[in-house]
Formats: sequence, structure tokens, C-alpha cells
Amino acid sequence: MNKVKTTNNEKLLSGLVSIIMPCYNGEKFIKETIESVLAQTYTSWELLIIDDGSKDSSVDIIKSYQQDQRIKLIQQANAGSAAARNNGIRQSKGQYMALLDSDDLWLPEFLEKQVNFMKEKKAVCVCCSYSRIDEDSNDVLRPVIAKSKITSKDMQAIDYVGTLTGLYDQSKYGKIYLREELNSLLDDYAFFTDVINLEGIAYGNPEILAKYRLRQGSMTSNKRKLIKKHYIFYRTHFGQNALQSMVSVIKWGMAGLIKYR
Repeated sequence: MNKVKTTNNEKLLSGLVSIIMPCYNGEKFIKETIESVLAQTYTSWELLIIDDGSKDSSVDIIKSYQQDQRIKLIQQANAGSAAARNNGIRQSKGQYMALLDSDDLWLPEFLEKQVNFMKEKKAVCVCCSYSRIDEDSNDVLRPVIAKSKITSKDMQAIDYVGTLTGLYDQSKYGKIYLREELNSLLDDYAFFTDVINLEGIAYGNPEILAKYRLRQGSMTSNKRKLIKKHYIFYRTHFGQNALQSMVSVIKWGMAGLIKYR
């Protein structure tokens, strides 16, 4: 594995949550997502929306919200979600950092309860349970309940952190960046593995505080296509041998069957 890229010489604003939101052709859902951030009961946040070369009306929608000075638009040529997120992380100023895709949603008390949960656990990383919605924002399937304790070993086969639910305290170890060499595939998995490896553990809040959108045609909606990608990921990112990687793929597959049944 390559060494985690961090920066720890920056002055971060205490209590501020930096929300990193990449967007590529997100006109269909981004308004609802931004509204879910505006509805937060915890108001000390900045929302950095990185438009990754959208060709639809995403930028116009984002600009319509910029009367709220907490919302910042960053535009770049299309480079993928990992590069977009890293662009936002570089420009972020908050003690806490959260990743939120432009089609997912937070419940109003997400930030307030997760910041308090992090303080209660004295942790650098926490996540929470989440429900799943379809393209019309209707609930589908069963909620995904967060594992109460997530260790570095746990993450070696299964990503137990729902990306939209993770919160990282940057004040102790500095900023951590996504691995762009993964070409935006499983980069969020790698990111939270890197974060958890800092202290070997993260904590999961059992309360459902977010909504993950399932979309037709997305990579995560077709598990068969991901089998080879996961195998390669286990070999290259975790340094597992062929047998270990196969075992990890089987564990991941079984967890997926339970998750999406």
C-alpha cells in the first residue's frame, strides 16, 4: 500500500464541518441534496460543491443557492469523483470533514447527532445507519444498520462505512486525500480504510440519519461487474495474496446478498 497523503500544518476552524460534494450532471437530484444540508440543525458548516465538468444545468442550480455564503462552488474539467473530492478537501477549512454525493440526503439532525456522537466516543471517525431510497425518493429495501465498532481488520474485506454517513475529525492527523490512482472506483472505501487505520477503530451510530439513493445503471447496482474490481482492489490496495483476495471477495459477496436481498 502507498503511504496515506496527509497535511497537518493547516489551521482548521474548530467545530466547522466541511461537506465535500462532487457533482457531475447532477441536475435531477442536487437541489434536494442541497436542501437537506440547509435543513441541518447544526449550522456551523461549509458546503464545497465541486462541479466535475457537468454538461447539464447543475452549475446554474448550485449558483442559485450561493446567496448562502456557506455554499461554495468549485469548477473543474472532468477528472472523476476522487479528483473532485480532493479539490474540495484542499480548499476546506473545517475541523470535521464529511463526504456527501449530489444525490444522497441527510436527515436534519445528521450533523448535530454525529458531531455529538464523535465527542462522546472520543473518536476521529464515526458513521451511522442509513435508509435507502429510489430515484423518486421512496424508501426501498431495509435500512443498513451501522456496525457499532469497526476495526482496521473489519475493513479488509467489507466497507462498513456508508460514505454519506462518515465523519472524520481532521484536527489530530490532518487532511487525508482520496487515492486518485483508483480512478474513482472504490476510492471512498480506500479513504475510510485509511482514516480508520489512523487509530485502528471507528464507531457506528445505530440511529438512521441519512438516505442513500439507489439509481439504475450505477456501479453499485450491478454487483457482478464489481467482482473483478474488488478482487483487484484487495490485491493491490490491501496487498492480499490470491487466496486471501478470493476469500475477501466471497465475504463481500455474501454481505451484499444480505444487504440487497
